Amino acid sequence: MPKVTVSKQGTFEVENGKKLVLALADNGVHILHRCGGKARCTTCRVEVLSGEFCDLTRVEKNAFSEKGIIEDHLRLSCQLRVNADITVRPIMTVENSGMDAGPRPEE
Repeated sequence: MPKVTVSKQGTFEVENGKKLVLALADNGVHILHRCGGKARCTTCRVEVLSGEFCDLTRVEKNAFSEKGIIEDHLRLSCQLRVNADITVRPIMTVENSGMDAGPRPEE
């Protein structure tokens, strides 16, 4: 099983192919997902620090473009499936934003 390492929080194993946003939420990382995992709000974005990850999807490119986000190494955790070890840093969390996480994304 692949391992997800969250900067300053720890490492955990996840089921192969699981959405990163769900892997984070299910392991105590209070990442935001205000649109419910529909790639509209970009609140679930993470900085990929290391590991295997694919290029941005068209959906992610559109979402980032609409929000004016052009930083390298950012991905929407609702669009990224964990298929290999990865290290990430969540950008927006309940703790650093003061907002509630949002509706749980679908599998």
